[in-house]
Amino acid sequence: MPDALLQGGNATIYVSDMDAAVAFYTGALGLALGYRAGEDWATVDAGGGLSLGLHRASHPGAPAPGARGAISVGFAVTRPIAEVMAALAERGVTFRGPVADQGFVKLAFFTDPDGNALYLAETPTAQT
Repeated sequence: MPDALLQGGNATIYVSDMDAAVAFYTGALGLALGYRAGEDWATVDAGGGLSLGLHRASHPGAPAPGARGAISVGFAVTRPIAEVMAALAERGVTFRGPVADQGFVKLAFFTDPDGNALYLAETPTAQT
């Protein structure tokens, strides 16, 4: 297997009410809350290596919860995000815009051939 560029990640689900979403995924479904950043972000451990990222749909351009595009898949990078983007670009991946540096995470957005939303995420703990 070639040197892995990606390792793990999450399926991001846009939600309208963070408290209700966390209550549903942890209470009703019985999944474990991994991390919560106020009203904007939470991670839920679904087991078997699947992590769900709950993202409040409050920023401009965010898809409406339940609508097309309201779920995307994020991949954690194993090297600096710029290196991974360059390697994937050589393989034909086209990124939408520059890296979004939000301080605690760097994100790079792209789609698969069917237009499904995907992204790379670099956090201080994501690189190995």
